Amino acid sequence: MNIFTKKLYILTEQNDTYRQLVESYQLPNLEITDNKQEAQIVLAAPPLLTKRLDKFPKLEWVQSVYAGIDALIKDSLRTDYLLTNVKGVFGQQIAEYVLGLSIEHYRHFNRYHEQQLRQQWQPHSYQTLSSKTMVIVGTGEIGSYLAQTAKAFGICTIGVNTRGIPKANSPFDQIYHIDELASAMAQSDIVVSTLPNTPYTKDVFNHQCFSGTNSILFFNVGRGNCVKQEDLLQALDSGNIARAFLDVFVQEPLPSEHPYWTHPNVTITPHIAAVSFPEQVAKIFADNYIDWEQGYTLQNSIDFSKGY
Repeated sequence: MNIFTKKLYILTEQNDTYRQLVESYQLPNLEITDNKQEAQIVLAAPPLLTKRLDKFPKLEWVQSVYAGIDALIKDSLRTDYLLTNVKGVFGQQIAEYVLGLSIEHYRHFNRYHEQQLRQQWQPHSYQTLSSKTMVIVGTGEIGSYLAQTAKAFGICTIGVNTRGIPKANSPFDQIYHIDELASAMAQSDIVVSTLPNTPYTKDVFNHQCFSGTNSILFFNVGRGNCVKQEDLLQALDSGNIARAFLDVFVQEPLPSEHPYWTHPNVTITPHIAAVSFPEQVAKIFADNYIDWEQGYTLQNSIDFSKGY
């Protein structure tokens, strides 16, 4: 065995699939191991790794198979290793989720399905997405992809970030600072949160933001802690929000007694707006491994102090 061989431990919900995919790349000086004690690299689903993190004494690098790594960003957990996540593969899925459900809402497709079951022929006036204004909170890869796709439907896009300035070749029509979120939302027809789970994003969406809106669609495809739940429910009841499409929650699975389940204007999906396809994750890992072995900076590295 080469003295420079690195050992990889796989800890996901699809270990056999990931093993086959990684092996198919025939990565140099890499061996897959079932021994935590000798692994320098872990390819993992963060929730599965959290309680096992201290079982890897030689750990140097963790490649998350998710975009979300908040399970590993806790004060009680070690941070003496490199952490990378998955980016660049979720924009298409998020765009399909947001635009698909928006079209369904404005064109009454669910209502027509219910009428079909009753053999009821009853047309309803509808709206198109053209000329709607979409506020996208979080202007990273996912938010930017969504904004670019939304433009094809004639949607005006407003991005909200922590800088308040656009990047070069920004797909957004306007950019607001996060401190101006309420002002941005007051102009919106659709609001989409793609925010990560950090101490700075907790309860960002609250009564102050919701109170200035009028019958908007609200999407949360980021993290559950960004929304103050009681304020969202109040906004739904008052008509500030016409419908909320929620894919992420503070506690998952969502408890059976939670009021979201029975609210007539809430659509719940079980954290499926964008999922990690093993083929895509394995390619990201393989590319990162080549850089890592050659001493280059890893792509999609996480800053533990920021949480993203």
